[in-house]
Amino acid sequence: MTDSLTLEMHDLEVNVLTGIYSQETHLPQPLRISISADLEMADHYAPTTPLDASKNYMDLKDAVTGLPKDVHFTLIEAVADHIIDEIFSGDTRVSKITIKIVKLAIAEDGEAIGITMTRARK
Repeated sequence: MTDSLTLEMHDLEVNVLTGIYSQETHLPQPLRISISADLEMADHYAPTTPLDASKNYMDLKDAVTGLPKDVHFTLIEAVADHIIDEIFSGDTRVSKITIKIVKLAIAEDGEAIGITMTRARK
């Protein structure tokens, strides 16, 4: 088995301008976003290992909370791509990102409707 390290952030709710239907295009709607980011791993992590030997998980949160407020994303796939681009550009050690976005406003019975996108660094 190969060693691996995955940073995770789950179930962050943010309001984003997104959607294609008329009722969606003028107001931000709530999205629930989760991210997993695979990155290079050190040979060993001692109790005194500094943060720069890994990645600050707050970078994942910041990529979501830093979404532009004045941009309308027609598709939630574009929201996912924007977040992925931000994370990749911030750290070359990240090799793969999986992002799940659930559109909360369209749920009627608590179901989770949305997408999961995975991109590997090219």
